[in-house]
Amino acid sequence: MSKVDKKQKIRYRIRKKIGGTSQKPRLAVFRSNTAIYVQLIDDVTGTTLAAASSKDKEIAAQKVTRVEQSKLVGQAIARKATELGLTTVIFDRGGNLYHGRVKSVADGAREGGLQF
Repeated sequence: MSKVDKKQKIRYRIRKKIGGTSQKPRLAVFRSNTAIYVQLIDDVTGTTLAAASSKDKEIAAQKVTRVEQSKLVGQAIARKATELGLTTVIFDRGGNLYHGRVKSVADGAREGGLQF
């Protein structure tokens, strides 16, 4: 079993337990080597309500570390969520450990006013 297969198995295990609704969407985090992406997902209808990433112009323009960039992404998704009238979300770490950049996204989202 490869590393990718193991991570996918963890993702499926997490997704069995959690799911988002339109009132309480799932905050899904995807971490690549270079960037980090977050989405607010309504699993009932299968739609993405909002998204943010470290590739967004205002975030990519700032010359900071990847961990600090992740915090800015968390704050950006929190702003978009409050514009949609959402205050609570379900955090989905996407098979990654709750550490480093993933934790930084969560901290930024909490600072932005999201509860989870």
